[in-house]
Order: sequence, then C-alpha cells, then structure tokens
Amino acid sequence: MAIKNKVQLITYPDSMGGNLKTLNDVLQKHFRDVFEGGVHILPPFPSSGDRGFAPLTYLEIERGFGEWEDIRNIGEHFDVLVDLMVNHISKQSPYFQDFLAKGRASEYADLFITLDKIWEDGVPVQVDVDKMFLRRPLPYSSFQIEESSETERVWTTFGKTDPSEQIDLDIHSEQTQKLLQSFFENFKRQNVKIVRLDAVGYVIKKLGTSCFFVEPDVYDFLSQVKQLADSLDIELLPEVHSHYSTQFKLAEQGYWIYDFILPYRILDTLLNKSSQQLRSYLKIRPHRQFTMLDCHDGIPVKPDMDDLIDTVEARKLVDTCVDRGANLSLILSDEHKAADGFDVHQIRCTYYSVLNGDDDAYMAARAIQLFTPGIPQVYYVGLLAGLNDMDRVKATGEGREINRHNYTVEEIEQSLEQEIVKRQLALIRFRNTYDAFDGAFSVVDSADDEVKLTWVNGDCRCELFVNLHTNHTLIKYVDRTGYEVDYVV
Repeated sequence: MAIKNKVQLITYPDSMGGNLKTLNDVLQKHFRDVFEGGVHILPPFPSSGDRGFAPLTYLEIERGFGEWEDIRNIGEHFDVLVDLMVNHISKQSPYFQDFLAKGRASEYADLFITLDKIWEDGVPVQVDVDKMFLRRPLPYSSFQIEESSETERVWTTFGKTDPSEQIDLDIHSEQTQKLLQSFFENFKRQNVKIVRLDAVGYVIKKLGTSCFFVEPDVYDFLSQVKQLADSLDIELLPEVHSHYSTQFKLAEQGYWIYDFILPYRILDTLLNKSSQQLRSYLKIRPHRQFTMLDCHDGIPVKPDMDDLIDTVEARKLVDTCVDRGANLSLILSDEHKAADGFDVHQIRCTYYSVLNGDDDAYMAARAIQLFTPGIPQVYYVGLLAGLNDMDRVKATGEGREINRHNYTVEEIEQSLEQEIVKRQLALIRFRNTYDAFDGAFSVVDSADDEVKLTWVNGDCRCELFVNLHTNHTLIKYVDRTGYEVDYVV
C-alpha cells in the first residue's frame, strides 16, 4: 500500500474515551474528514509496563481496551498504524515465563540473549559495557530459574526496574524470526496498514560498539523485516532516536523515517524569534519523513540534535521550558553527554504549554509542521490543546505522564469548542485537501524574523508566511476558480 499524504492522529487506545470502541465512535463523529492519513494507535496489546511498551504478545488486545474487531473496524475508514517493539518483549510474556520456569530447557530459550551469546564465558567485561549507549545502569538483568535455582543473566536494554520488565529478543535466532513473522501475519489479518519498528536501533549487540544502530548489521535486519512486510503489503516506519545523520542514512536506504529534529527546531524558532536554523534545516532534510510537534515521550534533544545545537543556547531554551512546567529525561552514559556536561535527552511537556498557551504561537508551530514535507502526525493532547497534566505526574511518578492525559468523551467535546482546536481542525482540513501539497516544496529566502514556505503543483500554489514577532500566520493560496485567497491561520 502507499502511505497517504494526509494528516494522521496519534493516540493511546484508552486516551480518547477509554477504549477502542469509543475511540472509533469519536473518530467517526468528529474526525472522519480530519485524520484522512490514518491513526497511530499506541500499543493496545497486553503489557506489563511502560504504558504498553512492554508487550506480552502481539496476538491479543488488552481486554480493557477491546478486541481485534475494534481495530478492524477503525481500519475500515482509517489506515491503522501500530507499534512492534522489535527489540524486546515483556518479562510477563508466556515465552519468558516459560524460560523463567525451565531455563535452557525451555522451548523458548533461544528467543533471548543470555550473556554467553555476547561474552564466551558469560561474564560481562566492563570495558565493553563502557562503550555501550546505555538506557539503564547495566544492559542486562539477573533472574533465578525456578526448576534449577540457577541464575541466568539476559540482555535487557530498557526498563526502570531491576530486573527489567523488558527482555531483549535475539533477532539472529530462527525462533525469533518465526515469532516476528507470526506477529506480522496477524497484523495483516487485523487490517493494520503500517507498522512502526520501535527501538529498532538497539537490536544488534556487538562487542566493541555502542550496541546502537550497528552498521551494516542493522540494515541487514531491516531488509529482512521489509521483505516480510512487503509480502503482506504493510508499510514500515523504523523508529530511531539518534544523531540526525543516522536518520538520513535510513532515508537513503529508502525507508520512511521520523523527523525528530523538527519539534525542537520549531520551538527554538518561536522562542528565539529567528528562522535561520529552521530554514537551513528544511533545505537539507529528506522529504520521506513523518513529522510531529509532540508525542507520548517528549521533544527530542540529545542525541537527535547533536551537532545542530549550541549547548549554551540549548540550556537557555530548556530552562524556559522548565519554567513553563516541563520536566526532563537525561542521558545516562557520561560518554554520550556533551563535552560541557549538557545531558538533556527529551523535554517532557505539552507543546501548547511550552508555548505558554499562546494560541497564535501554537498555530504558527502547527502551520510550519503541516507545511514541512512528509506525513504530519498530530498527537491527541496537541490536537485538543491540552495543558501539562501535573496531577498525573504526581500520581504516577512518571515524568512522561505530563503529556498523556486521558480524555473522557465529555472532555473531548468540550475541547472541540475551544477556538484554538477549531483553528487546528480547519488547518488540517486545508492540508488534507489542497492539491499543492502533492507538488514541489521550497523554502523562500526571508528575514530571520519571518518564515516563508511554498508548495506548487500545476495551477495550485500556496505560501505560508509567519511573522515571528507577532506570530501572525497567513496562507496565501490560489482557489479552484483561480483567485488568490488570504487565509489567516
């Protein structure tokens, strides 16, 4: 299938009404002509943690969310995108639970990376660990096998607990390859059109490397998965948080990529009233990207923005965000911090809050995103102009919950009455229906306190103009009768 050049929604299965059935009702009632590009449903599978990102299986839907029929029903009108945490699976999965009971005698033992697959004697070497890009203090966890009482150490890239809830899969294992195939085949049966390969950068573990996006091995793995996806007419979207050059390499290989640079670039442009860096970036970035302002994690900083930001200036921007209620996730490995110690991984907040609830600034940000080449994704909290949810952060102790408010149907309908939400919906409909966005894009030279972007496709032409001092945003476009129209965003 071809990915539609239209706007997509990102939402949790329970964040817009409480379950998948209500989500479909809300989509049908309010957004049928809005999210024509599809719906990214964050993990709806049974999970033991990380808000769905520690899945037990991809063959079932979490009962509290609904059932596969609900996914298929949404897929009748919206292209459905789901995540596949290709790097790991839950400790509570039937596969790892069997391993915990039987150890090496388990029929699933080869799914996992016991340390003797990395170090010949199974004993980790600190020099090797020091080179790795760590997401937790150690890249492995220790477990006691029930039947033998022996201790097994297995690779666990992610997880806040010790031992981790997220157990890495051995992608070299034939057993893992068969399991992944079963997951993809099930997605096909359930009307899933796009699969995001979450954490794919971590799948290769190789001594002497950072164990992150190890080339060329990672391309070999992606090629195998793409061959499988192509056979089922499913599109792939690899998810990699890394130096922007890594993303560009993926684009050169023909993959869709995420634009993790744009959210920071737009924020910097609006806060510092200068488009210089944004214009430079828009001229060099690949067009085959998914774009966003905010998401379920945060605004990426390191390592995505490495070599694109001055860390002194970045500290000022981060301080402004914190003053406006944001919290931060930080880089763990000293080796991967900036030379001056700058260690901000992501800025966690709602985009509306970080722009101080300024409607015009927010519309300027959204307009720049929608004019940037690629597939625009709009996060549900951003769609509804949500504010930082400090109560959820306090209640859960999880900083990312600041931007994960669960809306009731009543709250959604109240939000739809806000002027800022109505303005966003009108802009999204324009982006979906105006033919120029299938044409040629250009960045128009402008003063630093302005943004000018154009799209041209035959007789269709539109130009975005943003005054960064006032945040006044205007689109000039030629309508179907040939007249030029001024559309104040």
